[in-house]
Amino acid sequence: MDKVPMLAEGYEKLTADLKVLRAERPRIVDAIEEARAHGDLSENAEYHAAKERQGQVEAMIGDLEDKISRAQIIDPSTLSGDKVVFGATVTLLDEDDKPVKYQIVGQTEADAAKGRISYTSPIARALIGKQVEEEVEVTVPSGDKFYLIDKIEFI
Repeated sequence: MDKVPMLAEGYEKLTADLKVLRAERPRIVDAIEEARAHGDLSENAEYHAAKERQGQVEAMIGDLEDKISRAQIIDPSTLSGDKVVFGATVTLLDEDDKPVKYQIVGQTEADAAKGRISYTSPIARALIGKQVEEEVEVTVPSGDKFYLIDKIEFI
């Protein structure tokens, strides 16, 4: 099984989400029992909705348990070096010399609006292994973009 790299805060969020879903299980069972008491199950919308929600919750619990069991927690502050790796915060200069800052994180932690990109994203894949002053070409849906790596930090 492949490890799933993530930061400590991503791991904590997954475990919190799992706890919430596990707490929802008894409420779903109660909803199913209540809907069953209404009689004919073939035309019972509440019963079908509760069973469907139960299936969704169980699938999400299974997915979260899988990710948590394979989690490889990485603390960027313990990393160093001159190459871009998982957890690094990279400052790039775009074609107009405008600085853009990204931190390379796990898939569950990615939030482009906050400058956190998944290590599987096209930009992160292009950056990993590169050094300061190297140019990076990234193919995105809007076309090719070119960046210059200005700074690599482990914060």
